[in-house]
Order: sequence, then C-alpha cells, then structure tokens
Amino acid sequence: MVTSLLWFRRDLRLADNPALCAAVEAGPVIPVYIHDPEAGGDWPEGSASRWWLHHSLAALDGSVRALGSRLIVRRGPPLTVLRELLAATGARRACWNRRYEPAAIACDGELKRELRADGCIVHTYNAALLYEPWQITHGRDRPYQVFTPFWKALQARGLSQTLLTAPAALPSVPENLASLSLEELELLPRVAWDDGLREHWRPGEEAALNRLASFLDSALTDYHDARDRPDLDGVSRLSPHLHFGEIGPRQIIQALSARGAIGAGADSYLRELAWREFAHHLLYHFPQTASESLDPRFHSFPWAAPEPALLAAWQRGRTGIPMVDAGMRELWHTGWMHNRVRMIVASFLTKNLRIHWLEGARWFWDTLVDADLANNTLGWQWTAGCGADAAPYFRIFNPVLQGRRFDPEGNYVRRWVPELAHLPAAYIHHPWEAPAGILNAAGVRLGVSYPLPVVDLKHSREEALAAYSSIKSTG
Repeated sequence: MVTSLLWFRRDLRLADNPALCAAVEAGPVIPVYIHDPEAGGDWPEGSASRWWLHHSLAALDGSVRALGSRLIVRRGPPLTVLRELLAATGARRACWNRRYEPAAIACDGELKRELRADGCIVHTYNAALLYEPWQITHGRDRPYQVFTPFWKALQARGLSQTLLTAPAALPSVPENLASLSLEELELLPRVAWDDGLREHWRPGEEAALNRLASFLDSALTDYHDARDRPDLDGVSRLSPHLHFGEIGPRQIIQALSARGAIGAGADSYLRELAWREFAHHLLYHFPQTASESLDPRFHSFPWAAPEPALLAAWQRGRTGIPMVDAGMRELWHTGWMHNRVRMIVASFLTKNLRIHWLEGARWFWDTLVDADLANNTLGWQWTAGCGADAAPYFRIFNPVLQGRRFDPEGNYVRRWVPELAHLPAAYIHHPWEAPAGILNAAGVRLGVSYPLPVVDLKHSREEALAAYSSIKSTG
C-alpha cells in the first residue's frame, strides 16, 4: 500500500473522480488543495470565480470530513508545496486530474518531471471532459476548427461512459499536518458586493447534482425552444458547477440516459456539452487564442480607438440599448448571463462599438462565476468573427430584433432594467422610438432616467461591415 497525495484542482467532487478513485485503490489518501494565485498565468482567477471557489472548497471539505478525513489547504507554488507535503507525510505518490489551459499544461509538465526525478510516483487523469483534447482529431491528427464535424466525430467515439463511484470512507489525516483555513486564502471580497451571488447560487457537489435533477425534471423537454429565451427558466445553469468540477459531463450524460431522455431537448443539450468539449479542443491545439485571434486576418482589423467611457457604459449596463443593458446588469448582480444574451452583448461590443474582443473577455473573466478560459475564448472569438466559425459572413446581432424575438413581452428587460418596466412591449427594446406620450406615461425620460443610445445601431453596423471588408481578402 502506498500513501498518495490527492491534489484537488478543478475537480471539486467525490463522485466520478478518477484521481481520487485511483489514490484510494493504492492505499491511504491525503486530500490537498493548493492555492496558487499565479497559476493562471495571464488569466488569474477573477473576483466572481474566487467567490465560488471559496464556497466550493468549503463544501468539498465538508464532504471529505463526512468520510473521516479533511482537506489540507496550503498556499504557494505547487512544486514547493507538494514536496513539503511528501516529506511531511511520507507519501510516495501524487495524483491529480488534468487541466487543459496553457498555463496549467506548462505547470503540469514541470511538476511531473521534477517530482519523478525526486522518486515520486505521479499519475494524472481526465475528470473534466468526455475525451482528451488530442483524442478527437481528423486526417493525420489535425485538430478540428469547425464544430459540426467535431460533433460527429465525438458521437462516433461514443458519449456514454462508465462512472466511478465515490468512496464510502477515507482514512484520517494525521492531526499534526497543518492546514490553512479557507479564510486565510482571502478569496472572498473585502467589501461586500456578493449579495446577488449568494442569492442566486449555492456552490458544491450536492448543489450541482440537485441543479441537474431540477433541470431534468422541469426544463429539459422544452430545452430546444426555451434555451434561447432569457425571460424563461429554460437552461440548466450548470456551467459554474462544470467549470469547478463539482459535476462532470459523464455524470450528466448518464443522468440523461437514466431518465430515458430523448427528443429535441435532450439532443440540443448534448450539443451544448459538445460545444464545451470543442472549446477545450480549440484552446489545447491553439493555445495562442487566449489572447490572439484564431483568424490571422483579424490581427490587422481596424478596432476603434479606446474610449473608456464607452467601455464603462457597456460594463455597467448604461448603453441605452435595453437588451444589452439587461444582460450586463444581470452579469454584475448574479455573476452569470444567459448564453443568448452573451452573444448579443458581445456582438454589440465588438461590432457596434468595435472594441477589441479581449476587453470583453477580460470583463467576463472577472465577473462570471463560470469564467472558463476555453469557453470564454471560444465565445468571444466566435461572436467577434475571428475564431472557429464556418459561416461565410460577418455576423452582427441586432439587439432590438434579438430582444423582440427572444424576449417578446420584455419581461427580461423589465427585470434588469426597471427604469423601463412600465413601457409596453412594442417599445421596450427600442424606447428611443416611442412617442413622447408613451414615454411620459411609463415615467421614462430618455437621457435622464435612462440613457440615450451611445451609438446608432444602423450606422455602427455599416462601419463594422466596412471594417471587415478591409481585411476579408487578406490572409
């Protein structure tokens, strides 16, 4: 029997955790979490992610204690901390589940080399994805850059996989093995701004499983149609739980299968899980895309000159475009935004304001509880038109038309932009076109109680198309 250090990272669960199961099978296990603020490289954890991480670690520690052990929390460079723990415990084995961000891959490579040189047995596993990013390729191991053929290849490999059972007990950790308290990691905000997050979310493995069950019970059947409606509770909201590994995609697929889930709703949801896989596939094969456009033509795209006031108006939901402002305020209050609205606000920033997509990606990174580098990068580059995208045109979302289609009664806007709550649905997505009498009756004073649009949608669309025309023939 060999004592193992089990290093938790973005796999904060006990069920279907390959590294945990392998460590338990080998002998005694010492569960460890190492906080390294530098681990993200150019993308250190944002404020909302740190909030979630604190509460997720608390939930994990509670689960580990219920099995007879405890989570050892340390802070510092992983190699230094792991060496200290190996020496202090006599452990000869280290296990962890892989991450696929560029900085994490570099860190893992160094750790394996150094620890193995020390004589430590090191094993790593896949807990985050259905398949490793290098397992789904085509023609001479080339990566996919278009989703549909990637999705077909993923289906051909098979989506359902056998799950691993959580251990029924864990051996106790030596009492003299020191651990930091979670408060010492200083993950929570010093100035309380997290009321909305606490109101809308409950991090942890149990909460993730409960959320999945609720989604399957109430929303899966209508998911195909309702998933684009931010005014409805039609999506799973599992993205932060997936990001922190409180639940894995294999568990979700098994739950769908156990329910006998078939039809358009289940098919559409499986495709969304596949988009997550595709995002990690792209980031792994094209690591530069975390900060550079995948499409090299966009290296010379004429982005607008920086205007801090315009960027701030977008960030705070004060653009005068109701659908955009509703999304940005939802994000600020809850740490999350409906995916349809993410596309709308991203298109407005990158096309109508012509602000570089990285400005939006960085804002989302700091404010989203599901700030996943692969998904964030894919989403922003897809909407900006500079990423993996087979569409032969420059996609520009019209936030007024999008609002009319996906928030037809204006209830989403009413919730997050209460200044417009009394406007009739016919004008709520474009109040600047409402007659004065209707504005007065609704208590709306444009430019006073609610801002006028910071940009003309038609004119800015034409400018964006002209900007694209200047690069589309280059390469």
